[in-house]
Amino acid sequence: MKKIEVYPAPAGGWASLRGTASTLLGKDTLLKGGSTMRRVNQPQGGIKCPSCAWPDASHAKSIDFCESGAKAVAFESTANRITPEFFAQHTVSELKNWSDYELDQLGRLTQPLKYDAATDKYVAVEWQQAFDDIGTFLRQHTTPERAVFYTSGKVGNEPAFCYQLMVREYGSNNLPDCSNMCHEPTSVALAEQIGVGKATVIRSDFAECDLILSMGHNPGTNHPRSLIALREARKNGATIVAVNPMREKSLMRYRHPQSPVEMLTGTSTNLASEHYVQVKVGGDSAFLTGVIKAFLEHGTPDYAFINQHTSGFDAFKHFIEQQDWTVLEQAAGISQQQMQDVAHLYDQSKNTICMWGMGITQHETSLDNVHLIVNLLLLKGNIGRAGSGLCPVRGHSNVQGNRTVGIHEKPDQAMLDRIEKYFGFAPPRKDGLDTLATLQAMQQGQVDFLMGLAGNFAKATPDTKATLRNLENLKMTVMVSISLNRSHLHHGQQAYILPALARTEGDHQDSGFQGITIEDSMCNITLSTGTNPPASNQLRSETAIIAGIAKSAIPNSRIPLDKFLNNYDYIRDAIAQVVSGFEDFNTRVRQPRGFYLGNSARERNWKTKTQKAQFIAPQLPFIPDVLQQPDTFRLTTVRAHGQFNTTIYDLNDRYRGVYGERDVLFMHPDQISAKGWQIGQRVDVTAIYDNQTRCLNQLKLMPFDLPMGCVATYYPEANDLVPLQHHAPRANTPAYKSIPVRIQASV
Repeated sequence: MKKIEVYPAPAGGWASLRGTASTLLGKDTLLKGGSTMRRVNQPQGGIKCPSCAWPDASHAKSIDFCESGAKAVAFESTANRITPEFFAQHTVSELKNWSDYELDQLGRLTQPLKYDAATDKYVAVEWQQAFDDIGTFLRQHTTPERAVFYTSGKVGNEPAFCYQLMVREYGSNNLPDCSNMCHEPTSVALAEQIGVGKATVIRSDFAECDLILSMGHNPGTNHPRSLIALREARKNGATIVAVNPMREKSLMRYRHPQSPVEMLTGTSTNLASEHYVQVKVGGDSAFLTGVIKAFLEHGTPDYAFINQHTSGFDAFKHFIEQQDWTVLEQAAGISQQQMQDVAHLYDQSKNTICMWGMGITQHETSLDNVHLIVNLLLLKGNIGRAGSGLCPVRGHSNVQGNRTVGIHEKPDQAMLDRIEKYFGFAPPRKDGLDTLATLQAMQQGQVDFLMGLAGNFAKATPDTKATLRNLENLKMTVMVSISLNRSHLHHGQQAYILPALARTEGDHQDSGFQGITIEDSMCNITLSTGTNPPASNQLRSETAIIAGIAKSAIPNSRIPLDKFLNNYDYIRDAIAQVVSGFEDFNTRVRQPRGFYLGNSARERNWKTKTQKAQFIAPQLPFIPDVLQQPDTFRLTTVRAHGQFNTTIYDLNDRYRGVYGERDVLFMHPDQISAKGWQIGQRVDVTAIYDNQTRCLNQLKLMPFDLPMGCVATYYPEANDLVPLQHHAPRANTPAYKSIPVRIQASV
């Protein structure tokens, strides 16, 4: 039922438990789903949650999952099936008119499918026929330069490693992935400044810190288990400062569903309600510059650390001193005093952690944002010390692991050397296409073939309408999936859907049941072994699908595909030879909770050009010109509580008070009144960037506490408002979080 209703309670609590139970009941998965949930994130024979990348605690309880994880497991365990009979009844043209939510409710794919243009329907195809057709196309009808191989962050390390091997032996580095669209600025900026593009904290650091800066993320929806770490930090006396345009429930107070005292007494833990800084959308670099300016004026930098471990400080300090407070206030949307207050908290703290999400990385200024976070922590030596450090919070469960094992269009040359030595073929050395470059090449007719290893490429990318058109101009698309999504409906002239096992399902090969490994946001490598019966006996593992395509596409392949497929231990042995840090992989990963991969910057070993950590000043204006045009609102995109990335589990966004719909526009109630509009009124949103008109029409105005001049709506529906040009330079990440728009009442 559609309704707008203020949610009065803290995040978590009984509503979270009811939501979990409702999810399992609603998907008809109570028995199987409940049994599976007991194994999620457990140290021995467990299943790594297929949702977010938050790490396990060493002291985790026997029940260690959240509402978001339950939804992900239920999505995989659903009793609903999409059989060839379904496709016999529905044309692709008809299915294009279904909503993404309707598609997501259909359940699991059960058989490999091939598009039949004569009937405009998908029809069943034998696995070997599909492999032969795909291999023949790759050998005879395209070239490595015109073929693209996309990866989603849900894919485990073993299939991801095999995938990049196949692509490189084929002759291509065109390996875009979902990281290109989310934390790429984190990876680029951290590598430049500290020598490694990953978190420097571990989970136990949260128990030792006394200040947490939480920037640009909504943990209660996107990674709810992180609220447990924030709660523990608060119980230990830490202060949490939330920096976010929207005043999110989960950053205010949290009621731990596994705390009998809080659940029975109705109490909760205050998180950041006392220190909530609502910067303007896109105002993060100005805010951070102001905090650093105030700290350098009145605080106590750790000059011993700066002199021993960093370079570039003098030039950076000079840049900060030149900044005008009036400009910073206007750009950040908050007062000088607020920035000074945060600087004072930072000065008084001993150990500070800064954690951030895509509210930092999906802007034109995202590289500056991350550089400034690192600069701030360097000023007090808060990297490479217990209880402090950098904590980028990755989205999908193995997006970081994919990059580690070689899913990257800009491959590490040393890793390529080891591939050549170990496997005996010469991988290409030229950089390939990332996601943005792929979209641009598609637009210019320079791509023939696109394969998607999981994910929903069509909906995750920007400029949606153009992307859908360009997908239909390709000669062949191949999608490896567990369920039906938009990417299957806007397809190439030839198209295949290859149904894969889900992570929770048993993967039985000749040597027995196989497990895959996952790398979480804090560099922990753990083993995940599914046990549920497959949704269909026609399903194959992602590794098996890759092997089938590789055998057909690359005659006389030097990759021992049969050996790898029969026993994934052999894949891990190969990873140990090719990827740094994975020595004795098979033994170490079978320890309880696996092993910590390590982080050189955590040891204050700076693998940069100067062998020191780098201070880097912002390179772009605090607010791009396009966001300063008259009558312009700053639109940010957000995820609802009932979704994970592009997957829509339900139509509710409980903590923001939205039920039964997604076509809403969040706006401050005073702004609604000032414009002469009414709550619930329909408005049209038009993007302002180039000569093309991009609109979202008939959005319902929803009151919400966010800065004047700023609005929000849901991802991925709003992706069509973002042209390819609107991205972070060098990282090429779409600027989904700061879109200039105009708004008018719908007719």
